[in-house]
Amino acid sequence: MLFGREVRHIHCAGVGGMGLAPLALCLREAGCSVSGEDDALTEEVRALLVPAGVVIGPIPEACDLVACSSAIAEDHPVRAAARSRQLPVVRRGELLAEITRGRKLVAVCGSHGKTTTTAMLATVLQQANFPAGHVLGGLFATPGMPPARYSANEWIVAEVDESDGTIARFSPEITVIVNLDWDHPDHYRQPVELERAFAALVERTAGPVLVNEACALSRRIAPNAKTFGPGGDFSWTREPGDETAIRLRLGGEFSLAAAQVRAQGDFNAANAAAALAAAQLMGVTLSPTVLADYPGVRRRQSALPASGGLTVIEDYAHHPAEICALLVGLRRQVPAGGRLVVVFQPHRYSRTAQFKAGFAEALTLADRGYLLEVYPAGEAPVARGNAADILAELKKSAPAAAVEHLTDDGELMVALTREAKPGDLVAFVGAGDIDRKARTWLAAWQARETARWDAFAAVLGAQLGEASRVRREEPMGPRTTLRVGGAARIYAEPADEKDLQTLLRLAREAGVEVFMLGRGSNLIVPDAGVDGLVIALNHTHWAGFEPLPEGRVRVGAGLRLKNLCGLAAKAGLVGFEFLEGIPGNVGGALRMNAGAMGGWMFDVVEQVRLMTPEGEIRTVPKADMHVAYRHCAELHHAIALGAVLRTPQDSGDGAPQAAAAIARQIDVYRRKRHESQPREPSAGCIFKNPPGDSAGRLIDQSGLKGARVGDAEVSPVHANFIVNRGQAKAADVLELVRRVRARVRQATGIELEPEVLLYGQAWRDVL
Repeated sequence: MLFGREVRHIHCAGVGGMGLAPLALCLREAGCSVSGEDDALTEEVRALLVPAGVVIGPIPEACDLVACSSAIAEDHPVRAAARSRQLPVVRRGELLAEITRGRKLVAVCGSHGKTTTTAMLATVLQQANFPAGHVLGGLFATPGMPPARYSANEWIVAEVDESDGTIARFSPEITVIVNLDWDHPDHYRQPVELERAFAALVERTAGPVLVNEACALSRRIAPNAKTFGPGGDFSWTREPGDETAIRLRLGGEFSLAAAQVRAQGDFNAANAAAALAAAQLMGVTLSPTVLADYPGVRRRQSALPASGGLTVIEDYAHHPAEICALLVGLRRQVPAGGRLVVVFQPHRYSRTAQFKAGFAEALTLADRGYLLEVYPAGEAPVARGNAADILAELKKSAPAAAVEHLTDDGELMVALTREAKPGDLVAFVGAGDIDRKARTWLAAWQARETARWDAFAAVLGAQLGEASRVRREEPMGPRTTLRVGGAARIYAEPADEKDLQTLLRLAREAGVEVFMLGRGSNLIVPDAGVDGLVIALNHTHWAGFEPLPEGRVRVGAGLRLKNLCGLAAKAGLVGFEFLEGIPGNVGGALRMNAGAMGGWMFDVVEQVRLMTPEGEIRTVPKADMHVAYRHCAELHHAIALGAVLRTPQDSGDGAPQAAAAIARQIDVYRRKRHESQPREPSAGCIFKNPPGDSAGRLIDQSGLKGARVGDAEVSPVHANFIVNRGQAKAADVLELVRRVRARVRQATGIELEPEVLLYGQAWRDVL
């Protein structure tokens, strides 16, 4: 029974929107027959609805009720069709209120962040195995988590929207008000009208009301409410650290002392605290990691796959306060030397007219801004409510701001393609169809990048010798010991020093970054791959081994350390046995001063032959090189071509030794390694040992052995190894690295620093 009548089939008009799509899924799970239509249904939403049994098409013959989104105007044909058949028509909020009637509803509402807070609360409930349904006003960023779930249990969590006045239909068990700002001036002509609507909701709430301690308006309309905030009943503070994850220290009435949240920024820290507090008020038993795998919500700081050194995000922010908070947070994520480029699409004429000065102020936070025409959302134009009016405000308050008003999509595509540069963070902001514009532009950008790389590869192929190899989009995962990561835009194997010099020269002329690849150990390749030229010295030219007098040997940079150790043993050269267990080649071992079994690469180095980025070849004695733990300064940018090695002084007088005796020592080291290190794919030790301590011991002591993200796992054999259990992604490994650092920091106060290289990126931009 709905609205006092038997309802078997519900038709949803505007089913592609984020209000009705999740609700349609919930109705299907509850056993209703559901159909729907939308003038702009995306394939993404269609792929969500159709498999769930939602029939896409006009109102069917068997229909008992039509539900319309707020975007469906009174004169829309679907309303006319419903009227002609005398079918009852309700709004989305009215239908949601009806299906939650008689249940214990947790209503998440407010001006900014209610979708994220609802999604976080739904995630907490699922992770805690607490039976409850949920209905979001958006989509989770990963497809495995549905935006709605029906449960026969008495609890249901729902995002309650105030925009059209249907908030008056709800009588919750618990109300969560994330914050309040005057918005929706088309419905609430004055701020006091919005305040009255929320005050009435508070009055109708049967149980606790939870409000943001930092929001004076929320506290005023709900003076007896529980508060969340740094000084609230549910107190929280955000621990300093990286910008890609949140560590909350909890106090007050929280049953937890701390929590990890997979999200970014202070705004999401508050959302997470609200979700955790609401869950505790529901009776959920919390753990510190219930939000550690929070998947995020689409169009809430959603990262879009991009190449060419760009970071591209889209966000639903459409109120000045939201946009300011977003851009302040994004500013901290811009890589060194990059810029914050913002494309903003205002949403609704009435909102633009009311808040144009606020929008103008928010846009001054961008290094470069593009202001698009208003997305009307079915609203008729109003006076002084156009994008040009925002620009006029901007010229008055900040005439030097680099913001351009673009009147059509073609102008945007040209201007943004001309403006965007490697290192920039490009943010598409708004609640209209700007997400589609973002994807359209990104597709064009990617096509341009593809053409640029194709042309560069052709130039390389034409100027290198026949024995050298050049390939486009070469997968890097199979070339690493961890077996994760995307492709290199260009991959090359030069056959000699002349071709290596040619590669460096052409890359320099084209402005292409160069990355050297050895045997693929001690590094993590990001899933997005490597925007640059990857050079590997895999040709036999680079694998030389030439014994010299007095226990010395000349080796090439491409010679595998395992092979070096074996060849030295056959030649009766002692002191190189420790190299057998290092899964790399000579060049990589020199660059990182690799070590094992108490020995270090530079213990056996006499001199190094190298090539500078400009192609100059030099021979540098060990005495003139600056070598430290896992580092050689001279090879930070230069490329090792080879080296002269010699038996360590404490290994004998340089006279050849019995090969059998050397082989026995190699076997001892091999057995020790097999007993102490995992056999699954790994990058070697992930973290540097802090002074006077062991990273593995600290990680083990923090209870992290066996911790997993996806198929990435902290090895149960050696805690300083992260292993790939089969299908791990680089993102899984990086998230596990962040969690390990956070847990060790929390438990010991020690900040572990990565030892492995983040290939093509900087750790500071990830941790």
